[in-house]
This record gives sequence, C-alpha cells and structure tokens, in this order.
Amino acid sequence: MAAAASVAEGVPGRGPPGEVIHLNVGGKRFSTSRQTLTWIPDSFFSSLLSGRISTLKDETGAIFIDRDPTIFAPILNFLRTKELDHRGVHGSSLLHEAQFYGLTPLVRRLQLLEELDRSSCGNVLFNGYLPPPVFPVKRRNRHSLVGSQQLGGRLATVRRSNTMPPNLGNAGLLGRMLDEKVPPSPSGQPEEAGMVRLVCGHNNWIAVAYTHFLVCYRLKEACGWQLVFSSPRLDWPIERLALTARVPGGALGEHDKMVAAATGSEILLWALQLEGGGSEIGVFHLGVPVEALFFVGNQLIATSHTGRIGVWNAVTKHWQVQEVQPITSYDAAGSFLLLGCSSGSIYYVDVQKFPLRMKDNDLLVSELYRDPAEDGVTALSVYLTPKTSDSGNWIEIAYGTSSGGVRVIVQHPETVGSGPQLFQTFTVHRSPVTKIMLSEKHLISVCADNNHVRTWSVTRFRGMISTQPGSTPLASFKILALESADGHGGCSAGNDIGPYGERDDQQVFVQKVVPSASQLFVRLSSTGQRVCSVRSVDGSPTTAFTVLECEGSRRLGSRPRRYLLTGQANGSLAMWDLTTAMDGLGQAPAGGLTEEELMGQLEQCELAPLASSRSSLRSPSPRASLTSLHSASSSTSLSGHRGSPSPPQVEARRRGGGNFVERCQELVRSTPEPRRPPTPAPRPSTGLGAPLTPPKKKLNETSF
Repeated sequence: MAAAASVAEGVPGRGPPGEVIHLNVGGKRFSTSRQTLTWIPDSFFSSLLSGRISTLKDETGAIFIDRDPTIFAPILNFLRTKELDHRGVHGSSLLHEAQFYGLTPLVRRLQLLEELDRSSCGNVLFNGYLPPPVFPVKRRNRHSLVGSQQLGGRLATVRRSNTMPPNLGNAGLLGRMLDEKVPPSPSGQPEEAGMVRLVCGHNNWIAVAYTHFLVCYRLKEACGWQLVFSSPRLDWPIERLALTARVPGGALGEHDKMVAAATGSEILLWALQLEGGGSEIGVFHLGVPVEALFFVGNQLIATSHTGRIGVWNAVTKHWQVQEVQPITSYDAAGSFLLLGCSSGSIYYVDVQKFPLRMKDNDLLVSELYRDPAEDGVTALSVYLTPKTSDSGNWIEIAYGTSSGGVRVIVQHPETVGSGPQLFQTFTVHRSPVTKIMLSEKHLISVCADNNHVRTWSVTRFRGMISTQPGSTPLASFKILALESADGHGGCSAGNDIGPYGERDDQQVFVQKVVPSASQLFVRLSSTGQRVCSVRSVDGSPTTAFTVLECEGSRRLGSRPRRYLLTGQANGSLAMWDLTTAMDGLGQAPAGGLTEEELMGQLEQCELAPLASSRSSLRSPSPRASLTSLHSASSSTSLSGHRGSPSPPQVEARRRGGGNFVERCQELVRSTPEPRRPPTPAPRPSTGLGAPLTPPKKKLNETSF
C-alpha cells in the first residue's frame, strides 16, 4: 500500500518500471511511466527519479519542472516511441531543451539534422577561402630617416624602411603569437591580434588588415588568389585601410598600386609590386586623428572632422596638409573631392590641379554650395552623368543634413560660373542623415534612427535627371545593425552597411545584426529585398566585410564579377559570389529579416540600455546604429535558463566532438534497438516567420 501511494503521488524512489509518474511542466500536466523516463542512463530524469536531484511538487503531488511545456511534448514523445517529430517547434529550441535534459541520443540526432543544412564548404554562393596568414616576425624599422614631407608649409622628416618579402606559407597565425604580448588599444580594451579588422578591395586586389600588420592578395586568372605582400609588424593597431590597384602599365610605374594604413594621426604608405613584395614610400602625419583614408586616382587623401585634410601626390611625391571647415562628410567623383562641412558648406578640391600650386601650399579648395538653412552636411553623394555637350558634364549632388533633410543640387555645363542650382528637397527624416547615395536609377538616404532607409526612383532624360515626373518615393525599411558596447566584435570601420556597388548597377546593403554574428544578410539598397544570406563556413564570427567589383578575365564571354568578402575572428577570409545571387534574385524571401530570424540573431548577445544622449556626428562616415550591446559567450545559448538545475554531463555533451561520419556511426552504436531512420519533418510553416514587410507593394513598410 505504501508503494502504491508513492506511485500515485509521483514521489521519487526506486520502484517497478511500469509505475506512473505525474509531471507538471510549466503548468501543464503530463503522465508517463518510470521506464519511459529512465531508459536513457545519466539523464535529468534518471537523476530526478533516483533522488540525486531534489524535487518540487505542486498541490496535487506531481513533480514540478520549470521548463517550456510546448517543447517538452515532442521530447516526451521521443522517449515513448524513439521517433522524432518536431513539427511546430524550432530545431534550435528543441536541441537546447534536449541538452538540458541530458538526452544523448536525441541531442546527437538533432545535431546531425542541423549539420545537414550546413557545410564547411559553404553553399552555392561560397567562392573561396583564404586561411590566416603567417604572423610577421620582423618589426618595422623606425630608425632610418630619409626624404621629406610638407606639413603646414614646414618640412617634416619621413621615416622609411624596407619591408620583408611576402611569406607564402600556410602556417597558423595564432601559434606565432604565443610569445607576443599584445598592447592595449587606444580605447583601453585588449585587442585580438588574429582577428580581421578591415577588408578593402580594388579591381583584382584585396588588402586585409589585422591588429598589427596587413597583407595583400592578387587574383591571377589561372591560379586564383595569391598572397603577394605582407607588411612588417607594427607597434600600433591599424584603424584605417586604403588600397588602389590601377591597370598595369600606367604612367606612374611602381606607384600604380599602393596600400595605406593609419592609426591616430600617423599614416604608412607602401608601393606594391605586380609579382609580389613591396617597398615603404613613407610615413606621414596629419597632426589630428585620421577619420577617413582613401585614394582619388593615385592621390592618397586623409581627412579629419577637425577640418584638416592631407594629400599625397604620386607625381610630385609631396605630402601636403590644408585647413578647411570642420568636415562631416565627403565623396569623390573623377578627380574631384567634395567635402561637406558642419557650417552647411560644400567644398570641392581638384586633386589633379593642386600640384600646380604647391609653392603656395594651396590645394585650390573652393566653396561650391551652401545649404539654404545652413544645416551641417552630414552625408554626400556625387553622380557624374555622361557628357552631354562639349563644355563638360552635368554634376548631380545629393546631400543629407544634420536636421534630417535630403537635397539634390545640379550643375549645368553651360552655367558653371553661377554654381549649382537646388533641384529638389525631401524632409522625411527626423534624425541626422548618415548616408546618402545618388545613382543612375535611385536616390537612397539613411538616417541615424537605427539605419532607417528611404529610397526614391529617379527619372532621367538622355542621362540627365528630369523634373517630369522627378523623384518618386519607392521604399522605407531599416537595416538594423547593433554595435558592441565594450569595443569588441571588430573595427567599426570594417562593418559599414554600404550601399555597395557601381552607381549604374543595382547596389546592396550588407547587414550584420549583432557584433558576434557569423551570418550576414545582403539586401537591395533600393527596396530592402533580401538578395541572400551567408554564414561563415568555419563557424567563427564575422568581424569585417566589404563588396569587391572584380574585372572580367580576358576569356571570351567573361564579365565582371561582384564578391562579398568576409573577414573572420580567426583570421581567415571568405568570398561569396554576389553576381550569382543577383542573377537568382527573387528566390530569397521578399523582405528583410523575419521576426524569427531577428530574435535568433539577438539571442547571441545581451542588450545594454540605450545611451542617455546621442553623440554628435563627427565622422565623415559615421555608424548609424545607436543601440549598444554586450557580447555574450557562445555557450550561453546552449545552457539552460539561469538558476535551473543542469546535470553534470550536459556540459560535455554541448561540445559535440567528431565529424559528421563519426557522429552517424556513434548514433548507430548507441541505438537501443533496430528501428527505421527518422524521416526529417517538414520545416515550420512560414506563417510564424512572415516578413515584417508586405510581399509586394509600391511602397514598402518598415522592416528589419
């Protein structure tokens, strides 16, 4: 009688296999047998019913387990039938619960099902993988001084040294850094020396910056990507990177291909050799922090929000610094450099003509236009139309302001002396505009409200922007991209959302939702439609990315290709074929991230409170994300709820060692009795994960 009472009340103890156990899981009652719950040894239920884990009973005497009852139902069904049916339950959630309960056969099966959708060789868009390079042993020589540079009318010394030849080995990066103590970054946070911080490309060349050195790759038609240059080890972390790779046989000889790196106010410039190697051209000082580094032709340009710009010319071999108004944005078109200032003025510099006035230390900086409301120009975009007359081009400029306004101004070739004329104004943003792009077919603006994007279609007549019917609204959406609050997760300059692409072609945004994410979403800049999503093939977080337009080969029928380059936290570089993705446009979901995908991304981090005040937009290309977060460890998503009991064997099971074949063999050996293999259940209905945007309308509503 005592044994019967124990069975009825569900009290833990050793009893017959057929005794009934009553469970209360998250408020829902379940009844099953002891044999069903304990046939897997060393599980949560075996420990619970043997008394090794203390129990909590409800008012009816059922054992209370504070877990999700919806997910527990398919788990109990697996314990009963040894068959898996997880329709209506997300696979990752089911795996999470199976790991908590310590159900080894179910965990292995779910891990195998998860691996069927992933491969270390990537998907059809995966185009290549470059392993981490060798960490350079040789430090940069900072003692030899030759040459001169001009700074504010005075001569300043230029430090030069020879660089080491490229090392083409495949030795691991991290093994060479065990004896190196990485100095802290200027922000006070420790740096990960093996992490890719910045990636940039030009034509068929790629430059990749790590914390204390950079490497360059060149695409050879028959051999693929080849490492051609590795810099010496630097004493400071690289914060900015720029690359130019003009066609061979140019008039500037060895200065046709150059790479530059900067941190603080110091800039290093190297000349790259076509067949490998390179030589240091010099070290230049801007005097203030460098916030933008880029090439206009063969002129290296460095700008700072303080209003100072520096130019190094490949013909005259001079470095020159000029003071302008505080700079908040910039853009280049042809040989013209346009600067947007906080005073509302737009200045232009013809970098090809400034060597004619070197003796006067004058960069020929001229004021082109002033905003009617004198709002700060926080974003700039210049579009040069095809030549329409002998007197020159139409120059079209779109710019955004600190008050959220978007304006378009045009310069007629016949009225060059009178200056640009205001063409159109939009006041659709309530936050400062951080990005703007004027292309052949679209006008795109992004504001600081979590990267809110507004787009318009542009009507043209004979290549020139037309007033009939003019620009018409096209779409409204968001590119949510959160930043790390502790300074980790990559260099912010290497995580620019875009837009990327040629202005006469479809451009794209690249979205990384959280700093520790290994998945990127590529979306059309005009409508927000998803082009594709890519996930790192080695599982490491993506720390930097860019889009590269590669020239076509000499073979008949070849065309230029567009690639997405992703730098990983382990130092590797992956390449993805965006041309193929664009050709198959329409196969991906119509909108941005679904609610389910967004929540899955946010589960990888811990959100921090919003800052009390928004920082001023000082950088020429500021990040638009205002939400900050703290990165969480990758093991957090695999553990149970905080405070929940967990068997000691669960942690070992989380690691899930072995490859796919070994796991299959282990699954067969661990099977208690022969049974037919489970049929993969169909994926959950898309009704739960519907895009936040309507499928197809003229005006797209806000999406993530």
